[in-house]
Amino acid sequence: MDWIEVKDTKDIKKLLDVFGGFHDSCLKELYLWTDSYVDDNLSMGMSPELDTNVRILFQRQFRDPSAIELLFEGVTQFHIVPSPINHDSIIYDVKLVLQKGLFYWADDFDWKPEDYTLGTNSWISSKSLKWRDASSWMGKQNRYGFLNKE
Repeated sequence: MDWIEVKDTKDIKKLLDVFGGFHDSCLKELYLWTDSYVDDNLSMGMSPELDTNVRILFQRQFRDPSAIELLFEGVTQFHIVPSPINHDSIIYDVKLVLQKGLFYWADDFDWKPEDYTLGTNSWISSKSLKWRDASSWMGKQNRYGFLNKE
């Protein structure tokens, strides 16, 4: 599963074509990490760069591919809105654009980066974007970890 780098609007169009514009898909799970840490002697380590990264697994009701992973590196904004009770989590279409050096992904085609708010849409922006086929990761099983229900 090699990562495919998205560099420009041509690559964005290809990704949207390959994954059907995310139609009838869902955000299955995500994993967020930074380069910040505390070592064994309790010293803090930090990066001077944009060090927040996010991997997101999407599954959809079509094949070839039926699942993909997006890798956002150098995340600048991140906003997830869970579906309310008694509402589905189906994504019908998305916005994926490159604007002023940032990639923006949002769960609604009509969403605009300049109009972002902490409203009803899930969205993310980052300095770089990569994707890969994750069709072998279908189903309910978590791929980034597990829930410990103690």
